[in-house]
Parts: sequence; C-alpha cells; structure tokens
Amino acid sequence: MRRIKQIFILIVLVLVVLLTFNWGRISRLVAVVTLFDEDRIVANFSQMDAAFESAPLLTGNAQPLPEAPAPLPESFAFNGQDVPLQAWLEDSSYTGLVVLKDGAIAHESYALGTGPDDVRISWSVAKSFLSALFGILVDEGTIPDLNAPVTDFVPALVGSAYDGARIIDVLQMSSGVAFNEDYLDFWSDINKMGRVLALGWSMDGFAAALNGSAHAPGSARQYTSIDTHVLGMVIRGATGRSVVDLMGEKLLAPIGLEGPAYYLTDGYGVAFVLGGLNMRTRDYARFGLLFANQGRLGARQLVPAEWVAASTANTAPADATGDPRGYGYQWWLPPDAQPGEFFAIGIYGQYIYIDQRRGVVIALNAADRNFRDESRDAMNRNIAMFRAIAAGLE
Repeated sequence: MRRIKQIFILIVLVLVVLLTFNWGRISRLVAVVTLFDEDRIVANFSQMDAAFESAPLLTGNAQPLPEAPAPLPESFAFNGQDVPLQAWLEDSSYTGLVVLKDGAIAHESYALGTGPDDVRISWSVAKSFLSALFGILVDEGTIPDLNAPVTDFVPALVGSAYDGARIIDVLQMSSGVAFNEDYLDFWSDINKMGRVLALGWSMDGFAAALNGSAHAPGSARQYTSIDTHVLGMVIRGATGRSVVDLMGEKLLAPIGLEGPAYYLTDGYGVAFVLGGLNMRTRDYARFGLLFANQGRLGARQLVPAEWVAASTANTAPADATGDPRGYGYQWWLPPDAQPGEFFAIGIYGQYIYIDQRRGVVIALNAADRNFRDESRDAMNRNIAMFRAIAAGLE
C-alpha cells in the first residue's frame, strides 16, 4: 500500500513538473481551441499577444490623417436587393471601419466595445503587407529574379513539395503544394499549422515537412496560406535578417503608424507572416493609402510603382476550384474588377479595399463567425458595400 502511494505521489509530481514546464504551450493551445468562441472572439482579436508569442514592430512616427467627414450611403444594391448598410455591418459583427477619401478620414466608427486604440489581428490581410516588402527587396536587387526556384534561397526546402516551385509561383499561390485550407476542419493543414504556432514549434519545419503536390508548379492557382510563409523564408534566406526587422525598417516606420504593431511568432521568433500582423484600423488604412497612391509616400516612392501595378493585376493562373476572383502577388481582385480596384482579405471579415480611380481606401475589421455561410455571400456583399461607399464619395 505504501509503495502504491509513493508511485501515485511520484506520478502527481511528474505531472506537476510537466504542466509547469509546458504551461505556456498548453495555455496557447487552449487559446487556439477557444479563439473563435462567440463570447471571446471580439476581445481575442484585440489581444492576440496575450495568447501567442509575439514580436513588436518598428512603427515610426505617424503624420495625423486629416479629416473630411462625409456621410455613408444608407444602403447598397446586392443581387437586385437594397441592403441597409448599417444593418449589414452589424450582421457582419464589424468592429472597426475607416474610410479614406484622397487621404482624409471621411468616416470612422467602431462597434462591439472596440475603439480606435484597439490593435486588431488582420489574418490574411498580412499577406499583402509581405508582398509590399517583397517588392521593395526586389527593387533593391536583393531578390533579382522571380523565376528563380525558392530552393535557391531556402535549401531546407530541397526534397519538399516546394522543390521545383519558382518564387513567382509562390507569390501567385500557384506553388502546386497540396494543402487543406478548410478552417472548419480540425484536421486540416491550416489548423494543424495553427497548433504548430500555438505550441511554439517551428513554422519552417512545418513547411519543409510538406511533401504532397496537387498540381505542377505554376499550372493552377490554389489558395495555400503556407505559400506566404515560404515567401518569408525566401526573404530571410536572401537577406540573413528577420522579417520583423525588415518589415518595420523598410515599410511600417517609413509609412509612420500612430499605434503599436506586432507580429505573432512561432517559438523560434519567426514571424507568422501569413496572418499574424496586428495594428490599429487607422494604420491598416494608412497602408492602403500607400497602394492607392501607387506606392508613393509624399515625394518618396516607397514601394516601386511597377510592383504595385504587377502585384495588383490579375496575373495568376486560373483557380483550380473555379474561384472567379482575380489574384496577383498576394492581392485579390473582384471578378469584375475595375481599373485600380483590388483588396486584401482575411478570415472573419478583415479587409483593405482600394479604388485608385476614386482615391478611396476602406479598412474593415470584424469578428464575423459566419463569414463562410454561402447563403450570405459575405465577400461579394462586402465588395458591393465598398463600391457603394466609394461611389458615394465622388
């Protein structure tokens, strides 16, 4: 009996030690499981650094955005129906909306207990930021050839599913790598990747372990979030520096943000570039303004105009699933895009929409748990709303 008691005490002590040693990982895993719960999602999206590893970004000094208030349309047309704008925003669980017209704030509003100081997660909107940084490095000659194999810069990917893919294939989401992007499937690749991040494991290791191919590289587009991580690996391989440092130094600080910004990272300090960027809604709009102005910041050409044009043009191969949207270098275009119209999008209702012709930028943050409900057609409905807002500001 005494022996059994000793063994029981030993087991308890071992469990206590294991829990203590791994408490950070365990708490992050719990955070992933409950991240999108109805009663937590809004608050979680404003404090992602409380649940995950993170790294602050250099943000520079913001120039205040001028204000020129203008009314939003009361409704917009969608599929032959008149949709009340405010009702749709509320149905989409929006948390922040900033509208710029010719660089001035035409509208700004917040909901669900959030405000202008909230630092919000952007999810896949972050991909478009990385594309901008990539364009700067291409212009500097650091990455001189988009047709080069990614393995030229990332030898760790030799023998993986990325062996044979060119940089441009990865930029256009046409790497051919087999990757299940179903957010609602617990065992999908995208959710496995989320658990890798939460447990502090290596995102690089996760990418290098992928070995399945769905298509030949460059033959078809298939949205694959891990492609963006590979772009980050290329940047780090080409420069020998972290994306955290480069993003702050070459893009965010020159733009000048008004609030703090940070990346989520894995346990090795590697930025979660495909969806881990956090900043204020106004600062997402500031980035959109840069692209509305063809990459110019005042008198300075921060992102090459040629890169802005190329990355926001529908140059990617046709989508393997029949998605009618256009795609460039980590930027989206509506199926019937007008000249100078493109957007960045993230799950749960994050957007930066740009209409260059009208000088309009719209940054939207949300916590829309029903973003995948096909009957709502949230993405196309939001594009219709953005277009109505832009047209109303002419």
